Amino acid sequence: MAIVSSTLRQLSLLLLRPFSTTTTTTTPSSPTPISVSVAKSRLRKEFDPDRAVSILSSVAEPSASPVSARFAVDLAVRRLARARRFADVETLLESRKSGPHAANEPFLATVILSYGAAGMIDHATRTFDDVPRLTAAPHSPVSFNALLSACIRSKHPRRVPRLFAELSKKHGIAPDAVSYGIFIKALCLSGKSGKAFEILKEMVEEKKLEPTTVIYTTLLDSLYKEGKPEAAEELWKEMVGRGCSPDLTAYNVRVMYRAVNGKPGEVLELIQEMESAGVKPNTITHNYLITCYSGDGQLEEAKKVFKGLRKNGCVPNATTFRILLAQLCDNGDFEAGLEVFKDSMKHNKVPDFRTVRLLVEGLAKGSKVEEAKMVINGVRKRFPEHLVGGWTKVEKLLGLSQDGQASEQVEAA
Repeated sequence: MAIVSSTLRQLSLLLLRPFSTTTTTTTPSSPTPISVSVAKSRLRKEFDPDRAVSILSSVAEPSASPVSARFAVDLAVRRLARARRFADVETLLESRKSGPHAANEPFLATVILSYGAAGMIDHATRTFDDVPRLTAAPHSPVSFNALLSACIRSKHPRRVPRLFAELSKKHGIAPDAVSYGIFIKALCLSGKSGKAFEILKEMVEEKKLEPTTVIYTTLLDSLYKEGKPEAAEELWKEMVGRGCSPDLTAYNVRVMYRAVNGKPGEVLELIQEMESAGVKPNTITHNYLITCYSGDGQLEEAKKVFKGLRKNGCVPNATTFRILLAQLCDNGDFEAGLEVFKDSMKHNKVPDFRTVRLLVEGLAKGSKVEEAKMVINGVRKRFPEHLVGGWTKVEKLLGLSQDGQASEQVEAA
């Protein structure tokens, strides 16, 4: 759909308000009040930025937890940022800083993190600088950690080492284990895993802080991605030896490496190890198994894993559909690919443009023009124009014309 007029944008933003302790009286023209949890559910399925803001503006109940509200705000912010509407992001987040919760540092930390999600690191830094004025209290690790995390969220991990050193000294902040975890993650993302291990040693030996499972998992992930499985396994033993119980994320890092570099049997072995340790495999675990089966040429086994997901208490995500759809298209099974695409539409988990394009091209070249149109129009119906504009070029290349009715068939199929 086309982006709505600027007047409607401004109206949506004017409707937006900080989550406060005051109940708002609705008028017949006001949006129906909804809870934060309902807003989050709707926002996950909504990709149009104007409608996302409208959903957020409908939240009427007070939020006892800044974190609970943050996820809803983050989703709306991401929709606006993807549409490059950064002025609207600023209006939204600055309005939150003017509410009664702004005297609370954890609440301001959520604003800092949301600016990071939008890639607006300078605004995140200004909000961090505002903390003493708004809270009438000095900085603590809460806002400090939020700013470091915002650097990673905004894809500026190289800023973290300087900020870690300068801000902790300037504001007298004693970094905690979370601070060091973010620092180590930033170094790993910057390709400096060697330095990350030095920081781990400093943290343990000089600062007397206990490393967490999260920190070990970050380092394990880095070692596996660098092709150092032996070093990773040694680190795993160290983690367990220190009393850090491997969690689902830690196991998934190991599963990921074996899925890419091993055989399905090895992945299944590790999944059995997880289950024996009381760790239940999730959708991500099964995605790696599907990837491994597909890479090993066992597409039928990959399909079985996909079909058995719900029976195992898992729900396929967009990555699940992307992996399977790409493999089906690579193997020329476009009819099965179309069924997978329809399933992804029903669950609001449509794969990325490149993968869906493989399906459209395969259907069109196989003389299934109407089916190809159905796919394109299904995507057009679900996403705003700025996210699906690339389909115009695809349609021209394949000689497909738009058909506004075709998306109804995809939904109903």
